[in-house]
Amino acid sequence: MTLLDQETAGTWIARWDAQQEGYVPDREERFTAMIDAVEAAAGRPDPLVLDLGCGPGSLAGRILDRIPGATVVAVDTDPLLLSLGRAVHAGRDGISFTDLDLREPGWAARLRLPRQADAAVSTTALHWISPAGLRVVYAELATLLRPGGLFLNGDNLHVDDVTPGLAGLDGALRERKKARHAAAGARPENWEQWWEAIGADPAFAELRGASSEEVTGHHGSPSRLLSAHADALRAAGFAEVGTLWQHGDNRLLAALLPG
Repeated sequence: MTLLDQETAGTWIARWDAQQEGYVPDREERFTAMIDAVEAAAGRPDPLVLDLGCGPGSLAGRILDRIPGATVVAVDTDPLLLSLGRAVHAGRDGISFTDLDLREPGWAARLRLPRQADAAVSTTALHWISPAGLRVVYAELATLLRPGGLFLNGDNLHVDDVTPGLAGLDGALRERKKARHAAAGARPENWEQWWEAIGADPAFAELRGASSEEVTGHHGSPSRLLSAHADALRAAGFAEVGTLWQHGDNRLLAALLPG
């Protein structure tokens, strides 16, 4: 399989980040809030942090930039994104990338952590798992976190099942914000264009062919509702579940295990 150099990987990850910010303009602010919360909750300078559905490691790298003593175990199942993350962070202490599918029961035991994690994070990833699957994922996650451990999920989570009127207003605000961003400058590369571009690069031919993103296409969001995540987290034993930061439906859902 083709070995990726650090510079090439960094270029593609920068393009990845740019297209993600086209969908989530407040992405960097959300990252900052997530890392603030991890730092505040961990209570130690060397926290063990899980990054679930890590992609190319955008959040994992930022955690280490802010908390150099941390150990970040980044988990994903896409070979292309994992290869980008491994290449750009090659030789860097404190970060490892693990190929595991969260949808397959038993993933937590296969992770073989050296100790219970202080925190787990995820961003724009877990809404692709079904509500029934979420209950399994969160139940397994609870076994990996220490007592009082923190889970943070940064994503666009909707509330139209419980407050449809407010959800409609939220959608209207979101569309107006997108229109202002579009009027302010050129529209960035989108999700499909990024995958098409990297697929056209011969250096990624083998990886692109094996990529799960090509198969799934990311059509539909089975767990787009905030209630699906909150209910599954409570069923898994998390004692406190609530929104810690929010811009419309872009929110940081936080959950704490009993201490």
